[in-house]
Amino acid sequence: MKRDMGAMHKTLHTIARDSLLSLEAYARQRKEFRAKVMAHKRDRTVHLGEHVTLIFEDELTIRFQIQEMLRIERTFEAQGIQDELDVYNPLIPDGSNFKATMMIEYADADERKQALSKLKGIEDRVWVQVEGCARVYAIADEDLERENDEKTSAVHFLRFEFDDEMVRLLKYGVGLALGLDHTNYQAEVSAVAAGVRASLIQDLD
Repeated sequence: MKRDMGAMHKTLHTIARDSLLSLEAYARQRKEFRAKVMAHKRDRTVHLGEHVTLIFEDELTIRFQIQEMLRIERTFEAQGIQDELDVYNPLIPDGSNFKATMMIEYADADERKQALSKLKGIEDRVWVQVEGCARVYAIADEDLERENDEKTSAVHFLRFEFDDEMVRLLKYGVGLALGLDHTNYQAEVSAVAAGVRASLIQDLD
């Protein structure tokens, strides 16, 4: 029986192996599912200035990433599937946090290389602020170190952890801001768009 990808989009903290589609089944549903995920991501994407983008992950975005990796690598054995789950499940919000992929983007390769050398530590300077509360700075790259002596990485994984009062206020409806205050790169979104905010609040269940 065909499983519907949309029906699997529930608020879960982990994705179980038996909930994934086989390679064959995913191939049949991929076009429709990919379109659904791309539309979903539009309300989970925030641009900080011209060169930094945050994509806030959730069960749906991570499920898509896992299915894509299994497809690309042609993985069908149980251990290989479990390995992907072990990598990606920690990127799903736990109910008291937002989790995001941060991308630093420069079209020109030389400009990107130069910028990354000046932006070391940028991943630790991204913040989220619940109205009336202190800024919450990102906890970055808990899975592995993505910075070396010469430069930072163009991709980082961030976690923003909230206390109970912040969660309560966000659910109540107070404002949400995002920003970045690195010495060589500053940007701020003083009020997150309503659609983005509504989507992110779903992560706090």
